[in-house]
Amino acid sequence: MSENLKTIKELADEFNVSKQAVRKRLTEEFRANHVETVTSNGVKTLVVTYTGYMLLKQHFTTSNVTGNDKVTDTSNPTTGDLSVVKILEQQLFVKDKQLENKDSQISQMQNLLDQQQRLALQDKKLLEEYKSEINELKALKMPQEDMKDGSSIRGEAQEEIERLKAQLKLSEEERNKAKEKEPVKTESKKWYQFWK
Repeated sequence: MSENLKTIKELADEFNVSKQAVRKRLTEEFRANHVETVTSNGVKTLVVTYTGYMLLKQHFTTSNVTGNDKVTDTSNPTTGDLSVVKILEQQLFVKDKQLENKDSQISQMQNLLDQQQRLALQDKKLLEEYKSEINELKALKMPQEDMKDGSSIRGEAQEEIERLKAQLKLSEEERNKAKEKEPVKTESKKWYQFWK
């Protein structure tokens, strides 16, 4: 494996503990943040990242030192503490950036909500204005019986239509009479004489 990624067996050997003890420290939260699955030669292997390695090292080093000094740590404990502090500072920095991002998203959402409420209020006012205009137009609209000038014009138009209908009827009657007066020529031909 690479220097930054270590398997459970490598960690157990390095800390001089069993693989079961290492697995016991791999909680769901720890796995989500510090464990990856790597496939090599068709085999999936759990590996711990460098930050997870440092946290496990700190745990096993402090627990083993208090437990009769089973593990001899060649590294300086202050160096380990500094690296853990550095990791924690990096995590805090990332969390601060995430919080700033969330704050900006919240302010954008608030602005959009305010804008939506203003638009809804404008729509409501427009609807009320339209309703009042419609009511005014209904009040202004006059019934057809009250229109004296319009009724005389309509009456004249109606009389003209009736007169034209009468003329059309008379012309049709005259045409029908003319057709009746014409003699109808009927020649009887036999069916076998059609080609002559």
